[in-house]
Order: sequence, then structure tokens, then C-alpha cells
Amino acid sequence: MTTVTKLIHGIDTNAFDDNFRLIYKEPDLTAMQKSRYKKVLREFEKNFGSECHGVFSAPGRTEIGGNHTDHQHGEVLCAAITADTIAAVSPSSDGSVCLISEGYGTITISPDKLTGPGESDKGTTRSLICGVLNYIKDAGYNIGGFNAYVSSDVIGGSGLSSSAAFETLICTIISGLYNDNRISPVEMAIIGRKAENVYFGKPCGLMDQMACSVGSLCHIDFRDNDAPRIVEKIDLDLTDCGYSICITDVRSSHADLTDEYAAIPAEMNSVARFFQKEYLADVSKDQIYDNISSLRSACGDRAVLRAIHFIEENKRVHEEAEALKKRDIPSFLDAVQRSGDSSFRFLQNVYASSSPHSQSISIALAASEHILGSGKKAVGACRVHGGGFAGTIQAFVPNALVSEYKTAMDNIFGTNACRILFIRNMGGAKVI
Repeated sequence: MTTVTKLIHGIDTNAFDDNFRLIYKEPDLTAMQKSRYKKVLREFEKNFGSECHGVFSAPGRTEIGGNHTDHQHGEVLCAAITADTIAAVSPSSDGSVCLISEGYGTITISPDKLTGPGESDKGTTRSLICGVLNYIKDAGYNIGGFNAYVSSDVIGGSGLSSSAAFETLICTIISGLYNDNRISPVEMAIIGRKAENVYFGKPCGLMDQMACSVGSLCHIDFRDNDAPRIVEKIDLDLTDCGYSICITDVRSSHADLTDEYAAIPAEMNSVARFFQKEYLADVSKDQIYDNISSLRSACGDRAVLRAIHFIEENKRVHEEAEALKKRDIPSFLDAVQRSGDSSFRFLQNVYASSSPHSQSISIALAASEHILGSGKKAVGACRVHGGGFAGTIQAFVPNALVSEYKTAMDNIFGTNACRILFIRNMGGAKVI
């Protein structure tokens, strides 16, 4: 244990600059983060006293390729990003958890309340904390209480996986405080996914948690969902290749979209079951086309189209990874654009079928193509990002056009709707 005063002094005297540069990269961003960390430490001291173990960080994520492939045991290309959730932390003496999140209320959980999932807690931060702690315990690790003051710039609903970042943060805290940092990134991801599925009550695959816990730009294979395989980490800074990752929040509501999200894995699974398989990873393209008439009758046209998307999207993950390893940016952008087109036409997660008059994602994609061009004249690429229906789009924009692109997106969707992201080379970590 140390003190808040000593940690702030270390920030002011540049003692932690190597860590800040490693995580946040850009000098302007690093300077901003140092101020943010000091603010979090001061708020921690106001609420919990001067003794502090340190500040932990967990990144958000961006999905580069593999739109809705993880839940079918497919493959994804994803990256941790510099936008993160941080917490100043100390262990608690009584085993309780007290967490204060900037802009929100206080959550207090006594040791005897770490029970199984209750319906009244579904969809709450409390449920995620309880779920993560219980699954850490079930995995054979130690758990204990802690006090934390949390700040996040992975905004909920922004498509950067705020819940997965939070789950990774809690895992990283418990691993650091009580387990000598022995909980592996893959274990953290599995624990977080279980907590979100069972305790929080949201169906999701494993991609978000893996991206947040592993860090870097990663090609991940989910064929064994209980032990996902990191195919490789790709050491690449897109900025050095002349491009920036831009994520635009179209600021549409996620309310009443649970059924739309849930229908995607349900319909894909129905096609897999037609072939006596559990997931589409075990179904081939030829099987689908050889049986397409029967599939249409048994599963419906949209389910068949979504299955076709999965088969082709899985292949595109390999194309994108190979292109990035070769620094072949034109081939990478071509695959990204084909991914976006497939999501729009076949996966159909760009707008809700129940609300066709509201198409913010479609507007964002149209505006992006107006700036970046389309077809052979395109100088970038754009696609729906993550779950879809609302949320965000992703664009790969030439560095020279970033300012123009951001201004255009902000004019349509509001100030700071568009964010420029940088890839972070580590997952959850104690920073100072």
C-alpha cells in the first residue's frame, strides 16, 4: 500500500511516464490522462482515505473484422483501444465492496450478498460485480473486498464495450489484490462473459471480453469457446500506415432492441441445427447452398442470409489479418468494405426491422461514403460496428481527411460524436 499523496507526486515528477506512454501513446493524450488520474486519486481520497493500492485500467475495444461471428464459434479480428475505464483502489478490511463511479451513485455489497443472480439486479452494475466475483471464486481463485473510485471514457452505448471493460477492470483488481496477478487474460474474458450472460442477463459472445483482457490487435479463434485461441497478435500502428480508426456514435437509443440482438444468434443457430450442428462454425458454404430451398422453408430467408454472412465473414477475418501483416492496406480496406456491405445486406443489423423509419446507422454510412468515396474510387472504408441496430459505425480514414471526416460526423450527430481511436498494446493492468 502507498498513499494518494505519493502517487500524485509520482505523476507530477514523471515517475510513471513509461507506463502512460505505453498505454496511451500520443503525447497530448498522455498529458490529459495524467490529469485524469490525479482527479481520480483525489476523489478516492475524499471518499476512502489516503491509503491507496494504486490505479488500475482496462481498455475498451474495437471490432476490426468478424461482425457477429464469435457467438457461432467463428473468428474475429479485434483490438484494445486507448479509451479505458480506470479505478483507484484499496482492499477493504471487512470483505465488502464499495464502488463509486464518476457521475453515478455508490454501490456497496456486503460479503453475504454475493449470491446467485437475482432478477431484481439484472442489468445493473451490481450484478456484474457479483457475477465476476462469484465466477473468479468458482475458478479456484481468491476473492476479497475493495474500495474503488471509477472513471470511464468508454461510454455506455458507444459501441466500445463499456461492460466488457468494466468486467476486465474488476477481474484485474481482484487478480492484483488477492491472486498475485495469476488470473490469465483468457480466464478473465470467460469470467466476464459468464457474468454478463447470467448475472447481467445480456446474451453476448466472447469477443468483447477477449479484446479488452488480451489487448493489442488480435486474431482470435472461438471454435472452443471455453478456451478461445489467440491465433496471433499483429504488431501494427495504422497511423503509421496513413490511416486512423474513427468511431461515430449515431446516438440512437438501444432501448427495446434486445429482441433484435437475440434474433441473430437464434436464427444462425436454427440453421446450424438443420444440419445437426450446434454452431455455424461446423457448417460449410456448400452445405447451405446445396440445401437452400429446404433451409428457407425450415428456418426462413433472413436466417439463411445471416448464415451466409457468417460463412463469408469468417473468411474475411483471415483476409484482413493477412493483409495487415503484409501492410497491404488497400486489400485490408477492400475486405473491411465487403464486411460492411455483408452486414447491411445479409446480416441485416444496420437498422431494426421493427422500426425502419429510424436509420441513423444507414445515414452515418451514407455520409461516410460521401467523404471517403465508394467502389474503386474509395480512399477508405466504413461499416457497422459491433452489435448494430443503434450504436456506432467504424471508418478507416486517411489521416489527411480525419479532420474533415470528424467535422462532418459531428455536424450530423452532435459534438464529439466521432472519436479517433488508437490501438492499445495491453489489456487490463495496474498502471501506477
